[in-house]
Amino acid sequence: MNNNFIVPKLITFSSNFISLDYGLHVFENLQNPTLISYNTLIQCFIGKTLKYALYTYNHMRVSNITPNSFTFTFLLRCFESFDALQAGEVVHSQIAKMGFESSVFAKNTLMDFYAKCGGNLGSARKVFDEMSDRDVVSWNTMIGAYMIHGNQEYALCLFEAMPERNLISWNSVIAGLLKVGNMEMARSVFNRMPEKNDVSWNTMISGYVKLGDVETARAIFDEMPEKSIISWTAMVSGYATSGDVQSARKMFDRIPEKNVVSWNAMIAGYVNNHMFDEALSVFQHMLIDGNCKPNQTTLISVLSACSHLGSHEHGKWIDSFIRKNKFDLSVPLGNALIDTFAKCGDMENAKAVFLRMAQRCIITWTTMISGLAANGHCRDALELYEKMCLEGVEPDDVVFIAVLSACTHRGLLEEGKRVFYQMVNKFGIKPRIEHYGCMVDLLGRAGKFEEALSFIKSMHLEPNVVIWATLLSACKTYRNGDLLESLTRRILEQEPNNPSYLTLIMNLSSSVGRWQDTLNFRIATRDQGIVKIPGCSSIQIGNNVHEFLAKDTKHPQRKEIYRVLGCLNGHLKSCEVE
Repeated sequence: MNNNFIVPKLITFSSNFISLDYGLHVFENLQNPTLISYNTLIQCFIGKTLKYALYTYNHMRVSNITPNSFTFTFLLRCFESFDALQAGEVVHSQIAKMGFESSVFAKNTLMDFYAKCGGNLGSARKVFDEMSDRDVVSWNTMIGAYMIHGNQEYALCLFEAMPERNLISWNSVIAGLLKVGNMEMARSVFNRMPEKNDVSWNTMISGYVKLGDVETARAIFDEMPEKSIISWTAMVSGYATSGDVQSARKMFDRIPEKNVVSWNAMIAGYVNNHMFDEALSVFQHMLIDGNCKPNQTTLISVLSACSHLGSHEHGKWIDSFIRKNKFDLSVPLGNALIDTFAKCGDMENAKAVFLRMAQRCIITWTTMISGLAANGHCRDALELYEKMCLEGVEPDDVVFIAVLSACTHRGLLEEGKRVFYQMVNKFGIKPRIEHYGCMVDLLGRAGKFEEALSFIKSMHLEPNVVIWATLLSACKTYRNGDLLESLTRRILEQEPNNPSYLTLIMNLSSSVGRWQDTLNFRIATRDQGIVKIPGCSSIQIGNNVHEFLAKDTKHPQRKEIYRVLGCLNGHLKSCEVE
């Protein structure tokens, strides 16, 4: 059990794959722990516990085992992960007392600790200046620290003073300059490089892509002697982000060997550009290709396309794929599945996914509540909100929009008032215009016009056109023409050319018998060339999703569709006569 080779591996394996307590148990059962065993155990504590790291180090000192450079390195890494500056300063003093001042390895770690722990650049620079010997890591560490904290002038001064530079030195400076958007200086440093590796080229490409300069990124890409999959994927993402999906697809099709990241970039590119059919098509090609297995990122993007298209069959297939391939139902993936099923009207499967999730976040609850509300299960939405509060989940402003929407859809006036009161007074959330809009809609639907006007006056925000249009819509429902003139004036002051609002005004005017006003608005709308954007609907048949606009003439089977529609209209009219 005291074998210096076996024991550290056993401690590491136990801590990583069983539990930290088990690793500690293995260590405590050692008869004569060695320095290597102590160092291994402290290393296992990095990012997990500060208390036991200090305990183990003190136990080592009591046992008269002298630490080495690795001991201090592991301790400082542990302190860094907990931002324990004072503990690091104590270790710094012990490094000096024990004669490790000349250890470049220990001083490099100490310098890195100060730079990362609270951004203590002054202490990091002092360690650097006091070093009698420095290696290239020392210089790179200090330069990197300055770059991370935005002190590019100091970083560049040190860089120019370096006795020798390696690729990490050059790449670190370029990455730091790109981070602050200094493309000109980054390009200058890049051009001075005696040799470049993949990281150098890809850093420059990614920098230009992030700034939206895809042309320059492409020029650098074309200069690359050997292009890696990272380079190809960066260009695909760059073109897609700039909206040039056609160039992104051409670049994607040229990739010699695609990986899952490149497939994901193309799928996400289509989704972000609202080309959802194409996103599903690429996903299908990915499955047919068979060289790359979809991961969670793939499925989340594809589910986003499904939810926008209302493609229920694709959503069910992906749910089956997840279970069949034993994917971990992570929070983002579960949220995407719930959203897809909810938008397809399948609340039974949405609920099943919700219950299957081992962990949930506020987005999970919000998505489920919104889905229930949108599909008419408003009481269930309210009950789920109450359950969420009972489980100790802190609601945010977005979930309250979902809950208030549920009250609005069902006309639950008293419940809506109670929820709004809870939001403001119990949870201290300042209402957004969307919350106010829900309450105005709720009061308007209940015919409480005076109360709605008083509520609007009490708002801490200036009411926008949506607020006034919401109230006007309620007036139309109740054929209340008393507020028509004042509401029309307020709407036209804010958005005089919005065809949807003009249509609403015309409809209310005609419903209360103000025909001349209706005619005047209709003539004005026609003369100004204001046209309402036609509505769009979609239907899935097999693996294809068909989209239709009002009075659509572009569908290849439009003649057959309109023929059937004519027959249906004739049938309905004959039924009315009977």
